[in-house]
Amino acid sequence: MNSTEQVKRSLKKRYAKEKRFRFYGITAVSIGFAFLALLLLDIGTKSIPAFQQSYVQLEVNFDADRLELAKEQELTDKALKSANYRAVIKAALYETFPEVKKRRDKRELAGLISSGAEWQLRDTLRANPELLGQSQTLWVLADDDVDTYVKMGGGTGRISANEATWIDHLVSENRIEKQFNWLFFSAGDSREPELAGIKSALMGSVYTILVTFILSVPLGLAAAIYLEEFAPKNRWTDLIEMNINNLAAVPSIVFGLLGLAVYINFFGLPRSAPLVGGMVLTLMTLPTIIITSRAAIK
Repeated sequence: MNSTEQVKRSLKKRYAKEKRFRFYGITAVSIGFAFLALLLLDIGTKSIPAFQQSYVQLEVNFDADRLELAKEQELTDKALKSANYRAVIKAALYETFPEVKKRRDKRELAGLISSGAEWQLRDTLRANPELLGQSQTLWVLADDDVDTYVKMGGGTGRISANEATWIDHLVSENRIEKQFNWLFFSAGDSREPELAGIKSALMGSVYTILVTFILSVPLGLAAAIYLEEFAPKNRWTDLIEMNINNLAAVPSIVFGLLGLAVYINFFGLPRSAPLVGGMVLTLMTLPTIIITSRAAIK
């Protein structure tokens, strides 16, 4: 066998190995993407109930006496805030379940409705002052335990036997339904789970990123242009470049501790403020921006 045939045979084997290696690589990447898709699908399907909230249909009578409002009284914001909406909600529940007589049972029955329902009634009466003294069918927010019971189809230990009976009765009459949970995006922190939302966290993140962008991008670009185009090559610039490269590898927790020690403890800036978070993120992102900008300029 001459050398040419040996080279062809070795090339053929090499090409076959390359094809197998490419096939294995594509297969591995495809399997990885498939598992990632399954993971995202699982997370998405399990998170759907978080975007739904249970509401109870009640025939609410905006009785002036129960609301502790005079019929001729002007419905100012002060008067609307001080009105007794809980009494109106309780009266609607007692009319729905007239067989409930005991004080303890009435307390449990009133617990089916969230405290946020009072704000709903206030907003409804503010938008429609003519409802004072009249009845209106409204969907009011249910308590978080009721919401969990409805979503799970029963079987939660936080619901008593009486409450389960009342909920099942409302469900059978189609007086409980799940609606899109707008409060999840429009409300902030709350001790009541059904009233809690991500608005404050979302806005804080947006403001923090905005502060970071305003501070880090101009400083980073200016430093990269100076170091790459104008700075003389001497001991000081070498020291600066070495420190920039080292800072790019520092863990983020170190920058967090630095911000806590300097910005909050030393300068006395307020805690949990987007300005402080943005300044800390600026310190963390500046080395990366400078390095990548210098590479782009080169």
